[in-house]
Amino acid sequence: MPSNAELAIDARGVDKQFGKLRAVAELDLQVQKGHIYGFLGPNGCGKSTTIRMLTGLLTPTRGEINVLGMAIPQQAEALRRHIGYMTQKFSLYEDLSVRENLQFIADIYGLGVRESKRKIDELTATYHLDAQRQQLAGTLSGGQKQRLGLACACINEPELLFLDEPTSAVDPQNRRDFWEQLFDLSDRGTSILVTTHYMDEAQRCHQLAIMESGHIRAKGNPQALLEAMPLHVIEIAGHRLRQLKSHLGQFSEIPSAAQLGDRLRVLVDKKIDAPIPWLLEKSRAVAGQLTPPQLTQVAPNLEDLFVSVTGKGLEASREAEDVTG
Repeated sequence: MPSNAELAIDARGVDKQFGKLRAVAELDLQVQKGHIYGFLGPNGCGKSTTIRMLTGLLTPTRGEINVLGMAIPQQAEALRRHIGYMTQKFSLYEDLSVRENLQFIADIYGLGVRESKRKIDELTATYHLDAQRQQLAGTLSGGQKQRLGLACACINEPELLFLDEPTSAVDPQNRRDFWEQLFDLSDRGTSILVTTHYMDEAQRCHQLAIMESGHIRAKGNPQALLEAMPLHVIEIAGHRLRQLKSHLGQFSEIPSAAQLGDRLRVLVDKKIDAPIPWLLEKSRAVAGQLTPPQLTQVAPNLEDLFVSVTGKGLEASREAEDVTG
């Protein structure tokens, strides 16, 4: 466990109750300085509520929160000068230009004329917005809005960045570019907490927490979590895959079977020592005489991990909008 001096965030036993709804339950979270920490989970699981408590925008029902050495929410006002916050929805002024939005945020932080100009010049260059400096923010593409949002979140050179599903409205190439920019920030010492429901983004994080229904179900290094997963992953190629999926769903040793094109991806409890022969036997009634070459054991991915700790797939669990954000 890192020492307090090495932690950007240290939250222990945090709950948030909205009437009868327990939006966040018994949250323990430690984020090391300079790391990118990911929250993976569906809409409604409590990710945004957690960020709002960590930034002091919401008061927890119980528990202790320390961010950058400050007690939250008691020292939330002092904390705000040291953090950046980028929301899921574009929240800048669409009738202001790129430069005017950046200048407005610089004025909020009390930057002087010279410092404002230096930061705006630096950020428009870093985030490839030089050509759009005079363009109204409302006319930017999704990727350009995303870069402007990040530039505004970084104008005060924050020690800690909170990013709430920042790539939900952009294409895969812009998402890749955005993450390269996050690693540049991390390399310079910025700590980052980012919420996402994209598996490829979660895989990129130094540390990861999987959240469901207000609870953290698993946390740690993504690769270490995958290696500790208590399931075999078998892919089956063949015919009648829909019928086979339905048939395999009756076995308690199989928490999930999902079709991927012309293959069926099946998770099998590791208490089954020889999953391929076992699956051949269990499949015979529906798929006929499958042969061993039609079954391949493959490495688990984060979707498999999500199933293993929640009992259902990420898409299936994305049932409700987060009433708390």
